[in-house]
Amino acid sequence: MTKNSTSLTGSKTGSQWTGMVPVDDTALAVTDTDGPGIPVIYLNGQFATQGYWQRVIAELGTGWRHITYDERARGRKSKRSADYSFEAAVRDVDAVLAARGVDRALVVGWSYGAFVAAHWASRNPERTLGAVLVEGAQPYDWLDEAMEQRIRKTFRRMSWFLPLLRPTGLTPRMNAEQMADSNIELGRLARERELGPVLDNITVPARYVVASGASLGSKGDEQERIRASLDGVVARNTNIKISAKVASNHDAILKKDAPAVAEAVREVAALDRGRR
Repeated sequence: MTKNSTSLTGSKTGSQWTGMVPVDDTALAVTDTDGPGIPVIYLNGQFATQGYWQRVIAELGTGWRHITYDERARGRKSKRSADYSFEAAVRDVDAVLAARGVDRALVVGWSYGAFVAAHWASRNPERTLGAVLVEGAQPYDWLDEAMEQRIRKTFRRMSWFLPLLRPTGLTPRMNAEQMADSNIELGRLARERELGPVLDNITVPARYVVASGASLGSKGDEQERIRASLDGVVARNTNIKISAKVASNHDAILKKDAPAVAEAVREVAALDRGRR
């Protein structure tokens, strides 16, 4: 775990660095507290921003090195791209860590970010201290033709007001079709035959934090059926456990149950220390 070794366009306030990290055809807005402890990189929900992690970071405190960033076209500063694919999102983890001079990190992802964290941990065991997967990376075949059409219809219906919110950073600078494509791609990646082998291949400590109830866009008990898929995951891979199931729903978990997420990070970090 090395300290910052790359000169980038940015500024420091105290020890904290903020700036832009170039990758492919774009640049990502990054914040690095440059703290003294274990590097933790936080991976956002599909259309969310790094600000969602504030309460988790506050719970953990200054003894960690917290690295957050806004994905392509998300937030107010990250630039647009010709590539909003899942593979691009995984590459962005490498780009941010390399730019900040971090060799090994603990990855924490929420929702879409949990899928990115799971894939990155599975592919990079020697660079992963551990993973915390918050309300995501649950193998379940929820995407069918009807759901795909429902997703496209939803984003088309939202397309008239999304541009109004873009200056605030609350919605990405992607059009409705790009957002729908990203959501549909995630549905395909969530299928048991796709995600199951990824999770089975994780060889570092990994902990899930799951919510209760629905999420934006889900109906009935859809979300609970998806969460139930984790029973098979933890039965097959002893490195993976469910750290907590909390009362808040999918969309509010980082805000309302930040202590549970922070505790899972501490748990994984302690397990990593025990392995060395």
